[in-house]
Amino acid sequence: MKWVRIFFRLRVGSSFRRYAFLLILFGLTLFLVTTTAEDFLAIAQTDNILSLENTTNRLNSQLPNVTPTNPTTPLEQGITAFEAGRFADAAQLWRQAAQEYEQKRDRLNLALSLSYLSLAYQNLGQVQDAERAINQSLDLLQDHNNWESGGLAILGQALNTQGRLQLTKGQAEAALDTWKQATDAYSRAGDETGKLGSQINQAQALQSLGLYRRAQTLLEQANQQLQSQPDSLLKVQGLQSLGIALQELGDPKTSQTLLTQSLTIAQKLNPTPDTSAILLSLGNVARDLQENDKALDYYHKAAQNATDSLIQIKAQLNQLSLLINTEQEDAAIALLPQIQVRLATLSPSRAAVYAQVNLADSLIRMARDVQTCHGTSGCQGAGLTDNLTPETGSAKALTTNGAIAQLLAKAIQQARQIQDAKAESYALGQLGKLYEQQQQLAEAQKLTQQALSLVQGINAGDIAYLWEWQLGRILQKQGNTQDAVAAYTVAVETLRSLRSDLIALPNLQFYFRERVEPVYRQLVGLLLKSDPSQKNLQKAREVIESLQLAELDNFFRNTCIQAQPQQIDQVDPTAAVIYPIILPDRLAVILSLPGQPLRHYETQLPETEVNNAFIQLRKFLNPVLSDKQRLRFSQDIYDWLIRPIEAELANSEIKTLVFILDGALRNLPMAALHDGEQYLIEKYSIAVSPGLQLLEPRALDRERLQALIGGLSEERQGFSALPGVELELSKIADKVPSEMLFNQEFTTTTLKQEISAVSFPVVHLATHGQFSSEVEDTFILTWEGQVNVNDLDQLLQVREREDSQPIELLVLSACQTATGDQRAALGLAGVAVRSGARSTLATLWSVRDQSTAQLMAEFYQSLSQAENSKAESLRQAQLSILKNPEYEHPYYWAPFVLVGNWL
Repeated sequence: MKWVRIFFRLRVGSSFRRYAFLLILFGLTLFLVTTTAEDFLAIAQTDNILSLENTTNRLNSQLPNVTPTNPTTPLEQGITAFEAGRFADAAQLWRQAAQEYEQKRDRLNLALSLSYLSLAYQNLGQVQDAERAINQSLDLLQDHNNWESGGLAILGQALNTQGRLQLTKGQAEAALDTWKQATDAYSRAGDETGKLGSQINQAQALQSLGLYRRAQTLLEQANQQLQSQPDSLLKVQGLQSLGIALQELGDPKTSQTLLTQSLTIAQKLNPTPDTSAILLSLGNVARDLQENDKALDYYHKAAQNATDSLIQIKAQLNQLSLLINTEQEDAAIALLPQIQVRLATLSPSRAAVYAQVNLADSLIRMARDVQTCHGTSGCQGAGLTDNLTPETGSAKALTTNGAIAQLLAKAIQQARQIQDAKAESYALGQLGKLYEQQQQLAEAQKLTQQALSLVQGINAGDIAYLWEWQLGRILQKQGNTQDAVAAYTVAVETLRSLRSDLIALPNLQFYFRERVEPVYRQLVGLLLKSDPSQKNLQKAREVIESLQLAELDNFFRNTCIQAQPQQIDQVDPTAAVIYPIILPDRLAVILSLPGQPLRHYETQLPETEVNNAFIQLRKFLNPVLSDKQRLRFSQDIYDWLIRPIEAELANSEIKTLVFILDGALRNLPMAALHDGEQYLIEKYSIAVSPGLQLLEPRALDRERLQALIGGLSEERQGFSALPGVELELSKIADKVPSEMLFNQEFTTTTLKQEISAVSFPVVHLATHGQFSSEVEDTFILTWEGQVNVNDLDQLLQVREREDSQPIELLVLSACQTATGDQRAALGLAGVAVRSGARSTLATLWSVRDQSTAQLMAEFYQSLSQAENSKAESLRQAQLSILKNPEYEHPYYWAPFVLVGNWL
């Protein structure tokens, strides 16, 4: 679970002066050595963003070393061990401290020791012990009404620790309540720094609950409080904390602004604090923004300026990773000896183990002498069995298999030395990965199983799924399909349990596509291998539905979406559901017909060729380009998706085709597929859905058909004028009872007011908008600004009356998918889900005003007839445009897509 920051400043009474300053700084830097679900993802992935631990580990390392000079008490010695990443030692020392304070009847220091002990247990994955310790701490702190500020600050710290544990256990609502109590305790103590930390914690919980806007608002309030403060070290630290929190919430641009401000203030202070951690954070944000040259410069400066060896090695490892990714091989090789020397200076700790695993992962990627191994016969040439010890200055020697294996063996030894099962699992698993890549599968399996067994007894699902996935790959390569499916299935189930963890990762798109999505796809590929049974087909369909849900979680960066399985027979007995699945070596399709067994068929083509056909068809849907090429690609895709099932569809008297689209297919209008004689829309009504699990089956009540219509015709905020919008809205108003908001009246405020006042079943917005694979780039335009997809629920779901009904149909008639974004239509699915509407009708690209006005008029005319479903009404409208010689090209009628409930 993502680490939650814990930091505060103590104003203590006389009995606590001994630890006052120490406690302040330790509280501010606790997270520097705390590990999370994000840690290993940052290490094991092929494009690691971070070097040692998660993003919060980049924070506040510019503070003076808080480790006590010549620590004499177990409490102080525990702090030293904890900061060094020796959590087992810290736990032992804090247990001793607790015993001593209990004997002395020193209630507050006993509570403090137990709170710290809970943190150590949490890092060791010992959840029950952590819960017992924090409950004991809080029991001691119950009677706090008459305490001085020092006692209240200890209460705040303990509550923060409890909130962290609750979030770890998936209890986000409880964590939010606990952190509110912590904020109150810090406020009563007059501790603004502690208050800020608790507000940031609350934002993390709000995001986990799917309350993205509330999280953003809370952080904006925290920023306003910081901006009003005079420049100081605490302001520097606060801005840095806030900057990193905003990066994790998916706002890297604002994060960059606050981190830059933090750096500027720090450089003005006298004496100037160590700014290396801020520079490291700026490097990571620049990398998220794909500003690679800037990121490399920040990493270089962070390493140069660092007084802390840990920050220095983190910066250099991040720099190395980015150099490898940008194919700057000479610079990467030149950096290796420096990293090797720095690593040798690190004492055994979790951070040291992570650093070595991270380096090993980078070395594997840049190795030039990877050999082909054959089962148990070993490798030819330099390999894992070589006893190669590279000389310190020989950078290329570090990339041999033997050298990498030795590096990981040392990491394993250090993890065992500090009794850190989680760190040991990291290193063992990475070594297993190395053996896997060298095809030494028996040894790879043994190591992976060892790594997995280490984390099964602790709270570490974030690591477990990686090793379950790795074990599945190894078993598959050994030809053991049955056990491979079992391992993959466990990995997927673990991922489902980690929903709130995964959305907390920075650089979400990369992590998801490289480290989450393949687990689902590879399992589906196994299930569909050769001639799958009905059981396997049903399971494959469930996995694809789960992937669709996970993609939307990833898009929104929260887990607000609730899914319920739906039987197609119960939804519509005349509809067929088609699941195209893009696999590395083939395009697979699962067909669901009402009352019939699932059917499966495949086209054996490489993924690159399949995706190229999708891209080319989208390109040739432009009317100025070749019709011949358009029809060729359109017919190819028709042959893959529809041709094999033409007879079944006809025999089953299917009227509607519902597509659960995958990958780049989402950017294509299925209506434009062509069988050589006619378009698919000429034979069937068509709808798409993010998944039947998200469907709310319900037909539109024609008796209460009423629309709120609004739009812009004038040029606004750099977007071109839409002169046909006025005609479009007037035509709709002629067809259905409507309330219109036009131009200056079309504002976010008036929209909210109108929707709140009347339960309009239809909301039609004719305005510029964009769908993107990035949530921050998915929006609709109003007169005064942009409404982001994450704010749509705020805009459209404002009804509070008991008799209010959800929006049945949301129409967005002038939106388009982001140019060049092959996953842009994910934003369309996101809008459909976030709006709360049962159905969304939108355009994949913005088309001519006159044809749009005509199509919308026909759509509402057909929709007003009770016998027509939404999908059939759209079909009739599209056919009316298709029959017009001026608009017969698919460019004019095909981009209109119905998402969600088609009834």
